Amino acid sequence: MSYLRAIRLNEAPEESSYLHDLPAVVHLGQLDSLTFEQPVTFLVGENGTGKSTILEAIAIAMGFNPEGGGREHTFATRDTHSQLSRLITTIKSGYPSDGFFLRAESFYNMASYLEDNSEMKRYGGKSLHQQSHGEAFLSLVSNRFEGPGLYLLDEPESALSPVRQMSLLVEMDRLVKTGSQFIIATHSPILMAFPKAQIYQFSQDGIECVRYQDTEHYTVTRQFLEDPERMLHYLLEDDN
Repeated sequence: MSYLRAIRLNEAPEESSYLHDLPAVVHLGQLDSLTFEQPVTFLVGENGTGKSTILEAIAIAMGFNPEGGGREHTFATRDTHSQLSRLITTIKSGYPSDGFFLRAESFYNMASYLEDNSEMKRYGGKSLHQQSHGEAFLSLVSNRFEGPGLYLLDEPESALSPVRQMSLLVEMDRLVKTGSQFIIATHSPILMAFPKAQIYQFSQDGIECVRYQDTEHYTVTRQFLEDPERMLHYLLEDDN
């Protein structure tokens, strides 16, 4: 199920805004729309290309709190989100019964808010602050994400070991089978391997839908793991 079918940039940001020259925004404006055709879509690319900014704008436009959480959460510690959500149109199909915006950089603040304002049984019954970052993250997903829903995740791998990233794949599969949709900004070649996922690669040159094996993340990781000595020699070569 795709609750969010596409997004479209309605107007260019003001020239004084950093968004005006952000590659993802520039290239989004050159497309008729950015479509989401699979239950799982990944936004990938180098740091600074704007994939997380696009995800944040989607979240706000879909009614989520800019700092993360469900639609019912209204906490705010600092107003740092961009105004991009006001410049895009979301093309929707149906309405999910559940949803969540999870961003790694504000997970601590969100966990504090949930403990102060929520029934913790819905989050596994144990303080998120009394678990490791990765344990708390997976506890949130496995207990709070009920489906069918729209789940927006920003760099979830920052909290998770490789094994726990595989656990997240299992949870994603469970939720997709309930009719859920995921849109995920990530650098993780493990997460990107989710079967039949749509992958948009953001770069200075454009936004391109690519195969998993053609992502830079897959290529670089494979080259490193196949011959780490060679890669380290190249990276750390002495100039003398």
